[in-house]
Amino acid sequence: MDDREPYHLIHPIDVRWGDMDAFGHVNNACYFTYCESARIAYFDAVELDAARQEPQHGPALVTATCNFLRQVHYPAALEVGARVTQIGRKSFTLDYVICRRDTAEKVADGTSVVVWVDYAVGRSIPLPEALIDRIRAWDRLRDEPPDQP
Repeated sequence: MDDREPYHLIHPIDVRWGDMDAFGHVNNACYFTYCESARIAYFDAVELDAARQEPQHGPALVTATCNFLRQVHYPAALEVGARVTQIGRKSFTLDYVICRRDTAEKVADGTSVVVWVDYAVGRSIPLPEALIDRIRAWDRLRDEPPDQP
């Protein structure tokens, strides 16, 4: 089975020469940047900005993890799958899979938690219903009660 199959958003990444570290493989920090690129593409796909109720409300990354499974060397073409797997009252969890574009070999996976924030006061607030609806539609999630914040 192709690990990318459950993901509706697949974001292409071309490894740059500068992504490598002194050991000749992609630096671990770059994987977080690859996931960030996929996360922003996901936000664009669900039209996150259109769901904002106020301009000072928006997403904030609070947790990010990555499991490094295989070394990657330049040149390489990767794809990052991103999907929401849990929606809470004030946050949602994204899962990521990073695979080689040509062989579908999984090289890394991870998660992140995004909280909806009122930037003016620096506190989390409930997710807009419009955003929840867009995420559920995009990732074909069942209508379930929200998880804990």
